[in-house]
Amino acid sequence: MSLNSILWCHLNLILLSALLLFCCSFDLCSANNELGATGDVFTVSSFSYPETTIRPYDLRYIRVDIPPWFSAVSIALNSDVDLDVSRVERISKSSLPIICFRDGSPPLPDALNSSLKDSAVTGINGLDVEQCFPMEKNITMKLTNEQISSGAWYIGLFNGIGATRTQSKMIIRGSAYSFSANISVEACSNFMKGELCNNTVYPLSCTASDVYNSIKTTVKKPMMENTMTCKSNLEMFCVEEGVQEFYSLDITNMAEELTIMVANVTFNTTTSNSISGVNDINLMCFARHGAIPSEILHDYSGDLNKAPLTIRYPLIGRLYISILPVNVTKKFGGMQDGNLKVCYSMESQVLQCPLGKAGTNCTMYSYTLQTVLRRGPTPFESYFLPVAVGEGASSANFPLEPLLNKSSNVGETDDIWTYFTLDIPRGAAGRNIHIRLSADVKINYEVYARFGGLPSLDSWDYYYANRTRKSEQSTFFMLYDSSDEKIDFYIIYAREGTWGLGLRHLYTSSDSFKAQTVMSISLEGCPKQCSFHGDCKYSFDTSGLTSYSFCSCDRNHGGFDCSIEIVSHKGHILQSIFLIGSNAAAILPAYWSLRQKAYAEWVLFTSSGIASGLYHACDVGTWCALNFNVLQFMDFWLSFMAVVSTFIYLSTIDEVYKRTIHTAVAILTALLAATKATRSSNIILVIVIGALGLLIAWLIEISTKYRSLSFSFGVSLSFLQSLQTIKQWFCTLVKTLLRRFRWGFLLAGLVTLIMAGLSWMLETSANYWFWHSFWHITIYTSSFFFLCSKANIVDAENSSSSSGNYALTRQDSLPRGE
Repeated sequence: MSLNSILWCHLNLILLSALLLFCCSFDLCSANNELGATGDVFTVSSFSYPETTIRPYDLRYIRVDIPPWFSAVSIALNSDVDLDVSRVERISKSSLPIICFRDGSPPLPDALNSSLKDSAVTGINGLDVEQCFPMEKNITMKLTNEQISSGAWYIGLFNGIGATRTQSKMIIRGSAYSFSANISVEACSNFMKGELCNNTVYPLSCTASDVYNSIKTTVKKPMMENTMTCKSNLEMFCVEEGVQEFYSLDITNMAEELTIMVANVTFNTTTSNSISGVNDINLMCFARHGAIPSEILHDYSGDLNKAPLTIRYPLIGRLYISILPVNVTKKFGGMQDGNLKVCYSMESQVLQCPLGKAGTNCTMYSYTLQTVLRRGPTPFESYFLPVAVGEGASSANFPLEPLLNKSSNVGETDDIWTYFTLDIPRGAAGRNIHIRLSADVKINYEVYARFGGLPSLDSWDYYYANRTRKSEQSTFFMLYDSSDEKIDFYIIYAREGTWGLGLRHLYTSSDSFKAQTVMSISLEGCPKQCSFHGDCKYSFDTSGLTSYSFCSCDRNHGGFDCSIEIVSHKGHILQSIFLIGSNAAAILPAYWSLRQKAYAEWVLFTSSGIASGLYHACDVGTWCALNFNVLQFMDFWLSFMAVVSTFIYLSTIDEVYKRTIHTAVAILTALLAATKATRSSNIILVIVIGALGLLIAWLIEISTKYRSLSFSFGVSLSFLQSLQTIKQWFCTLVKTLLRRFRWGFLLAGLVTLIMAGLSWMLETSANYWFWHSFWHITIYTSSFFFLCSKANIVDAENSSSSSGNYALTRQDSLPRGE
């Protein structure tokens, strides 16, 4: 009985579960149908970047990963930049905040020659090339899959561009700005495409084919054995005039050729077919890599009803294809028939060569390069070797001639190639591909590079033929020390993914094979080790997904690779003399302090001048006695102390109080020197601290010398007598101040102090050497004038103060009251 009840309970549970699953599946289907009808979208990923400050000459990179099925990318950037875009050309690019976009790798606008008049919201036109715009207060945009392609693309925010951006600066001053960003990637919930998610995309599935289309009857057998035929699940498509049908094709490997064709082109009605031949209509095909094509934005186009569309060396990734019937009604005398449609079947064929082969008729050699990691702390440092060569190899160099196809090259001089393919790993888009060839005779090869496919004379991203025929000199193609016997260039910030390299043979005589050509392909950080004029450093984008390298150049050089001389040798000597020699002005206050036997001030001014000279000797690259940070701290700290000590010297308090004030001031100025010593507000803070120290010293002095005055105020019962006492005390104080200072020197000190403050404020990265040298002279001269302004009347004041106190005490001792 119990067993039957248990079975019955289990049966009820099974029935209940089945009912719940049925209801849930019905609800999900209803929801999907509803979403498909409305064209809603869902968020694939969303990123929120907190408020970030970009200092002068600084930058930030933001990486956005876009999947192939995305529909749109929404960007909202808010900043505190208040910039009039119409007047942006009046602003120097070295201080201009800009925003840049680039597909595949971080942007580098330092060599930008184009105008920056447009706004990012209205001026952006796809992201196939780097585009830069002035940074604005609010930037809100939505980029659809009809504007940009999928993959990794980058937003770069810069606060000043140009050759001086990477130059090591003695001081960095300028306007910083902050920004925050929200970026989201959306996809169509109904698996459709287009800005409104209203375009159906039919995926083409590929299968191996033994027989190639009759159009390609001349294709050799090795090619035929590697032909992939790609079709849609629907055999026929019937479309009205002006209505596009979209297809997608995924190319996963290096391919030689892609052919798109249509067949069985007819009208949907027999009557229409009898009226006019279908051979006269146009079936326009538009193809685009990574994005939805249109009549305006496309990579390839052709009339499929006239001839198949052939694409040589198609790129790896997703290719979108659209077919558009046009001029249909024109064939019927302009009569518009709403039921008239053009029907066709569509297929594509992908040709792939056997392993190790490439090029025309698969007769060229192709080598897959394996990655060999370098040992070291820097990520992604590696070099590439052919598989056969790489086993047991310990060097990045490999001989080239043994890899060439000698037998098939003899007698052919026009189209002989050797291909190499390599992979850049994910996250290494901030690294550089370094390609070198060297030989003992003239090099008889041209080098072509292309991302995502094999290069050719018609399709390449970068190339070098000779010193006159090469890629346009830009930030992303750096050519170094190339000659007839040597080729040396970098591809800057290479996109992550598969790269194809092609060597085109210029001639193939028997003597050319006797040459010893060595080739090396490596993935490196900074080009040419920053031209030996700086240090190579590494950082990450805001998401932490991409590591990028950059140069920190010395004082005299700049540019992305530190190859641009900003300060000449004579200019360097001149700046060194000014910055180091101007500290000789410290002799003036040091000499006066020694003469007045103020030994503490003498040590302070002498040490300040020496520390400043040593710091600037290291700063300009002449000689570093100690670590740079130590020298910088000592320079600013002793300079701050010298300014404050000058104020305290003007008081006449006892040494016990002076030591106390000096100790407190030393702590405060040390904190200023250790935290952002070069900021402009420090000069104001130091003067305030010095004035406050002088005020405290005077209060101590007054409380000590006129202590009896407070007692007289407390016991006096006569208001008139108290006023008379205050008046007498005030007159005495004014006379004391007038006798205390030499006012001519004091006025000269104030003037030179104001000049020092102005020179501090006028300092920029370009004129720092001049105005900071002027600061040295004026600040030490002002200290000298202030020291000279103090009169030696201490003994006289003490005697007069004692008699005054005695008189007041005697007056207060008289009997009071009646």
